[in-house]
Amino acid sequence: MVAREYDYWLLDLDGTLIDVDWSYPRSVFDRVGDRLGREFTDREAEILWHGLGGNRNDQLREWDIDPEDFWPAFHDIEDPQRRAEETYLYDDAAFVGELDCPVGLVTHCQPFLANPVLDELDIRDWFDTVICCDEELGWKPDPAPLHHAREQIGVHQNGHDGVYAGDGASDVGAAWNAGLDAIHVERHGHHRREQCVLGDYRVETFDELLANASAD
Repeated sequence: MVAREYDYWLLDLDGTLIDVDWSYPRSVFDRVGDRLGREFTDREAEILWHGLGGNRNDQLREWDIDPEDFWPAFHDIEDPQRRAEETYLYDDAAFVGELDCPVGLVTHCQPFLANPVLDELDIRDWFDTVICCDEELGWKPDPAPLHHAREQIGVHQNGHDGVYAGDGASDVGAAWNAGLDAIHVERHGHHRREQCVLGDYRVETFDELLANASAD
């Protein structure tokens, strides 16, 4: 099993281990659009919600939307409890709860959103630490959040082999910048992302890693 090749695992949350019923983000973007006076198409909402276009702030600017206007409106409209109730765990993510090594969660999802989801899905005890990126700590692909997670779970860059798994290019970049192997989990398909994200492992589900390991 690939999991046993590593001394510790770090993982992203949204789009990697969990996702949310589309009706919720659609309603959020409808209300953000009303506040900003600009309608968001399904495709635009999908790109921003899942980060399919890469850096979200760069994408917003490309659409002539000021990130400093968008994000306060977006976070003000988000409903943490409703989001948690409409969030589901990917079936193939269940292996994380069975890992017999230190495990950390490193996510761009903010605490007021992440905490209700972890409690609703009853997966908080899967992780030895939960790190939510912010302006002070840094945003992926900055490796600082991953370094901080390693400190929290008591592992070191030298002497321990680790891996970081995520669904975006910034996750792969953060892993490599931190000296970790990178697993890119492509939940949406290259045709929807409109780009190919490289990684040490490139899979559509974690089951592929487990199946390949069993075959070996």
